[in-house]
Amino acid sequence: MSQVATAVYAAGAVCWRVIEGRIHVLVVHRTVYGDVTIPKGKVDPGETLPETAVREIGEETGLHVALGVPLGVSRYAMPSGREKIVHYWAAHVTEKAVQRSTFRPNAEIAALEWVTIKRARGYLSYEPDREILDNFAALVDQGVTGTFGVIVLRHGKAQPRGAWNGTDSSRPLTERGVKQAAALVGMLRAWAPRKLVSSPAVRCVTTVAPLAAASALSVKRDDGISQDAWEAGSDEVRRVIGKRVRVGKTAVVCSHGPVLPEIMREIALATGTPLGSYVSDAAELEVGGFSVVHLSSSNPSSGIIAIETHEPRV
Repeated sequence: MSQVATAVYAAGAVCWRVIEGRIHVLVVHRTVYGDVTIPKGKVDPGETLPETAVREIGEETGLHVALGVPLGVSRYAMPSGREKIVHYWAAHVTEKAVQRSTFRPNAEIAALEWVTIKRARGYLSYEPDREILDNFAALVDQGVTGTFGVIVLRHGKAQPRGAWNGTDSSRPLTERGVKQAAALVGMLRAWAPRKLVSSPAVRCVTTVAPLAAASALSVKRDDGISQDAWEAGSDEVRRVIGKRVRVGKTAVVCSHGPVLPEIMREIALATGTPLGSYVSDAAELEVGGFSVVHLSSSNPSSGIIAIETHEPRV
């Protein structure tokens, strides 16, 4: 059996907030091990890594968070000899989330402590945790800690053109596409999108409909990112993306394979980001896949901070 097949996967986040004008991060004092770590936990069956990170933070700390910039991956050997692979994100904790926390010391976590980055580095028991903390500290030094995401989503699997008698925009999702749409809900909610923008094509609107219902959000149908408009040369991708960057709130933008490269290009142009393969690669999505483009909340023109791409689960 391969090492990858026997690896244990986990996810967590460097939770941060501003206290008296200084950034503090959350460390947890674990009861059983008597150590100090970054909040994290193992993946449950059928769960994705982003979902795990949000769930584990909620269970360990009582804090409800939305994910921010990815901070890297830790790999280390467990006492059993199996490799543990932990994915981390940054996660801003709002004062409302702190006030709503239901944390009480328990058999797993003895205490929570908000400390400065410097103090956290001295507290943490393990070098892999310190490396992740250093990645977060680099963002702080660059002044790009507060972020939002433009989530570029390709619609789920649709009926082929040749097998559909109606207009292209009315093509529905296949059974697989419907399953993809349902599977996207938990994963996309890890970034807590505040806006859903979709091509008016049935296959796009249907892809984001389950997320809209679960998040109590409406779907903004915009012909500016439709495939029909793109093929006719009358698309308005620049307008649509420009607004999302100006507003500065995490949003899902659902469109079509041929339109995605233009969407990614406009995100780069709107943020002063040099075009490169990392931008074009993020547009090469399978149906039901998406890329999260992370931008600075205070200065979007500072460029793309990070891009993470996720394959469809179904």
